[in-house]
Amino acid sequence: MVPPDLARPRLWTWNFSLYFTARIASMLGDAMIPVALSVAMLSLGYGVSAVGFALAAWMGAFALFVVFGGVFADRFHPRPLMIGADAARSLLMGALAAYFWVGRAPLWFIVGVAALGGTATAMFQPGVSSLVPQVAADPHHANGVLRVAQGLSTMAGPALAGTLVATVSVAPVFAVVAATFAVSGVCLVALRLPPFVVDRSASTLANLRTGWDEFRSRSWMWSVILIWWFLGIFVWGPITPLGAAAIIDAHGKAAFGYAEAAFGAGCVLGGLVAIRVRPSRPLLGGGLAMFLFPLMPLAAALVPALPLLLLGYGVSGIGWAFWGVQWATTVQTQIPEDRLNRVTAYEIAGSILAAPFGQAIAGPASALFTIRDLLLVGTLIALCCAIALIAVTPVRRLPRVRVTPPAARSHHPPVPTG
Repeated sequence: MVPPDLARPRLWTWNFSLYFTARIASMLGDAMIPVALSVAMLSLGYGVSAVGFALAAWMGAFALFVVFGGVFADRFHPRPLMIGADAARSLLMGALAAYFWVGRAPLWFIVGVAALGGTATAMFQPGVSSLVPQVAADPHHANGVLRVAQGLSTMAGPALAGTLVATVSVAPVFAVVAATFAVSGVCLVALRLPPFVVDRSASTLANLRTGWDEFRSRSWMWSVILIWWFLGIFVWGPITPLGAAAIIDAHGKAAFGYAEAAFGAGCVLGGLVAIRVRPSRPLLGGGLAMFLFPLMPLAAALVPALPLLLLGYGVSGIGWAFWGVQWATTVQTQIPEDRLNRVTAYEIAGSILAAPFGQAIAGPASALFTIRDLLLVGTLIALCCAIALIAVTPVRRLPRVRVTPPAARSHHPPVPTG
């Protein structure tokens, strides 16, 4: 392990404070959407398959268009793209809230809004990673704090969504989600960023090829994405519709929100640990932490007493968050800044694209097998994915990078440590 740096740059600048507020607001909205959709559609009688189709529409559109979001972010600037995406998502969630307020929203409308929301998120997401080095001098510390923020959002969002759905109706949930995206957009508008110089001489196709060449030239990156395909299809994709059905059936509507909140609490703890612990081989350290993640599908499969269910989700979140900090920092420090958005887009698309398949097949699969059996199989596959992360040599041996100050970052390449 590499000890924490003795003298770290100041983190809480005006820019990072605004970016932090934007992220925690946006992530709060993101965390509320799956719970609101799942509980609302199950309550309306649409069934597990419909939940899977709606979530798959969001994730599928996101995965299909995120590579173009990366190209546009590098070609212009990620901030205006993110602001426009926040505005679009706020309007879409507002429309969904209005529809639920006046009556029962038809399935086609929900799926259509989900697909448009996923497309807007595809324009938003590539800039999330590339803005971190622009607003923080210490990306690792910033990523740890942002992971804590994500955990807080994941903890508060599902609990709030579940409580509102159980006590009021689904319409206020989507109204709150619309407000979170509006707050995120306002904060991004207020950022004061340095000039962003880009080369716009290349075509969109050439930019796509450049991003792909950068992506495929790094074996540690595409190896992780291949592993994530199995995790997405068999675990991360099905866990929401299958877990929601199992937990709601055993403990009631609000319990699923509480379970997701426990996962968020674990993410807070995992992010706090990641701020202090900086492995000399970050992906190895993150891979070891991922051995905790299978407790989430295992808890959903066994559906024990509520305290044990929440404990399983919480411990799983610790491993997920610690891995997430190591991965995000590795990508941000290993990829040249002028190509980071494009490479990040391929990384996101590759890791996310499998999840819609898992979400879409969750319902039909549950008609052939029991939900418990599917979740137990997901537990085993999640464990195998953790083993694969530490077994693949380029992933296990990749060293941590010592980050240069922002002013010198364009003149000095990252320096490996360890």
